[in-house]
Amino acid sequence: MTIKLLAIGKTDSTELQQLISLYEKRLGHYIKFVLEVIPDLKKTKNLSQDQQKEKEGELILKKLNPTDVLILLDENGKQFNSVEFSGYVQKKMNSGIKHLVFVIGGPYGFSDEIYKIASGKISLSKMTFSHQMVRLFMVEQVYRAFTILKNEPYHHQ
Repeated sequence: MTIKLLAIGKTDSTELQQLISLYEKRLGHYIKFVLEVIPDLKKTKNLSQDQQKEKEGELILKKLNPTDVLILLDENGKQFNSVEFSGYVQKKMNSGIKHLVFVIGGPYGFSDEIYKIASGKISLSKMTFSHQMVRLFMVEQVYRAFTILKNEPYHHQ
């Protein structure tokens, strides 16, 4: 299985990017992991929030294959602790999925079309985090999930 993390907009912070890269490298020991960044939309000043979500949705759709299982990172999604999330990942792997795609949307969330094709939604917290921080949190949690599944000492209960 391949896990892909799609994110709208680049990470401006070199410190965050270094940490994200660290966990991406570590994940390579367990699974094929890809972080793909969709460039920010240009000239959004004259777009409504819905128009911006629609345009971002079109860009997300271009990055998906018909067999991808799409999971949205959404404030109204299901919340897991780390052990529960590792079980969630294990179930996805056991189901024979080839590509599991997590998506971090733009500043206003997702278009209706993206919600319709998504297989699920996950929330990292009831708190709001910057989209750049969410990338780090998500990559680290995927890494943590694999260390839990492999019974390695990274996660402490």
